[in-house]
Amino acid sequence: MNKQRILIAFLLIVSPSIAGAATFTEGFSSDPARDGWRIFGDTNLFHWNSTNQNLEVTWDSSQPNSYFYHPLRNILALNDAFSVEFDLQLSNAQATGFFELAVGLLNFGNATNSSFSRDTGDSPNLFEFDYFPDGGFGPSLDATLADSTVNATNMSDFYFKYEDVPLATSVTYHIVLTHVAKDPSISGMVLTNGQIYSALTNVFAGPIVDFRLDTFAISSYIANGGFGDSVLASGTVDNVFVILPQPPVQNFSGVLTKGVWQTQFTTRSNWLYTLARTADFNIWADVTPATPGVDGTLILSDTNAPAAGAFYRVRATRP
Repeated sequence: MNKQRILIAFLLIVSPSIAGAATFTEGFSSDPARDGWRIFGDTNLFHWNSTNQNLEVTWDSSQPNSYFYHPLRNILALNDAFSVEFDLQLSNAQATGFFELAVGLLNFGNATNSSFSRDTGDSPNLFEFDYFPDGGFGPSLDATLADSTVNATNMSDFYFKYEDVPLATSVTYHIVLTHVAKDPSISGMVLTNGQIYSALTNVFAGPIVDFRLDTFAISSYIANGGFGDSVLASGTVDNVFVILPQPPVQNFSGVLTKGVWQTQFTTRSNWLYTLARTADFNIWADVTPATPGVDGTLILSDTNAPAAGAFYRVRATRP
């Protein structure tokens, strides 16, 4: 499996935003494009409503995989605890066969790969809420977790909880998805007017070994498996709230002592940390081996610092 990476650059001073609160929120009160939101795929499927302060979405399976997304600036794995909440209101939802609309977390590199297909099951690294409108097989609400090993020939490594009930139009539902650290499962709850509408009590317990998630996305998937399934739905998404682990690098400081450059920072376990050096910001060289995090303070040193000076960064890698 390829390693997913976060690069964190330092020039003696760390930006305070790197060590900010471990939450991500969006109420769409201002233009989301100014707050780091982006669109991949069909831009016509997503529209910010400045008057109602929400995001208008069309889920259209006849279009390419399309995402209204925001990077998490973190990489979530099995040993992490995290949760996702948002409001969903549908104005219409039609399906043929069995196909979904989706909101949740994904691995952006996987999801934007040309081979990625929810229709064929070639869709690793997902943590999302799926709604399947009644297309002849009944409706279904699903909290879905896909392992890193999922592909078109290995569709068993999904874990999902579900209930075969519909979502009414013009009703605001509050969706909550939760992952407990080290637990190979997902739990979900759908509420309306503060009351539980569905606790998603049915379980398909496919094996989950690990996963890598780095992006929150409102996802419109293409139906390209040749099965005749489709979905066309529209509605709004609002009040996104994601609780995340702390960033992998915090409380960074550095000092040059007797020709040795030392960096000291707070780390997390299950990450690897490497100190890298450059003189021109074009070519970076690792000056330490990848070192495991310790859920505490780690010191990395350049014992051969050049006399002319250099710039340093710490690379945090999720193996």
